Amino acid sequence: MEQDVYERIKKVVKSSVGIDLEHYKDEQMRRRLDSWLVRSGMKTWDDYFAKIKVDPDELLKFRNYLTINVTEFYRDAERWKHLQNTVLPMIIRDAGARTGLRIWSAGCSIGAEPFTLGMILDELTPNRKHYILGTDLDKGAIARAMSGGAFITEEVRGLSPAQRSTYLRPGGPPFYVVESLIKKITFREQNMISDSFEKDFDLIVCRNVVIYFTSETKEILYRKFAEALRKGGILFIGGTEIIPHPQDFGLRSIGISFYQKL
Repeated sequence: MEQDVYERIKKVVKSSVGIDLEHYKDEQMRRRLDSWLVRSGMKTWDDYFAKIKVDPDELLKFRNYLTINVTEFYRDAERWKHLQNTVLPMIIRDAGARTGLRIWSAGCSIGAEPFTLGMILDELTPNRKHYILGTDLDKGAIARAMSGGAFITEEVRGLSPAQRSTYLRPGGPPFYVVESLIKKITFREQNMISDSFEKDFDLIVCRNVVIYFTSETKEILYRKFAEALRKGGILFIGGTEIIPHPQDFGLRSIGISFYQKL
């Protein structure tokens, strides 16, 4: 893809779709765009942009494709076990008598991550009510999460037989979580880059989302995440992600994938 074509695509995507591709890594996004044009059956981007002007469904499909949704219960199981067995008990202990924790799953896709958090807290603190927020840029993903997910077999493979029996409705695939678990989560559409964040979170989970952004955008998000945490709060990121110089954001590393606000 020629640079002038890509620059024009970025302008149209920002004005028509509401996504600023300046925040994403160029090479990766160009590959995704090339692939999408082939899949659309259109010969040129001019043809495709003419189509989305008159076809709202196609515009929504394009927007959802650009947001890069991947989801799975207990994705990277070892890190989630560490969260369940060590990090969350520490957070619960430090919270003391405070009523409920404030937890945010940022870039939650169709809900596997916040549903996992809901299950873990149900097991750790069965008699306490917590605030769990799940947000994503993709309006369609949020709608699916609010309906229970519609997960494929690969996305629920991390659940134990007992968890499947307790938290999934009978039948499937596709698999849907039970209504009582959905009610534990507040789902909301959000643009992490441009929207403001809520404050005083005990735990923010943002895994394998920031990796798609440029270094400059990553720094902006890490700073915003740190500001959204209460003192001592934890940021849980992807297993292959590292925050260089976390002290610049008022954070310190407390193990692979986990950072604590100073």
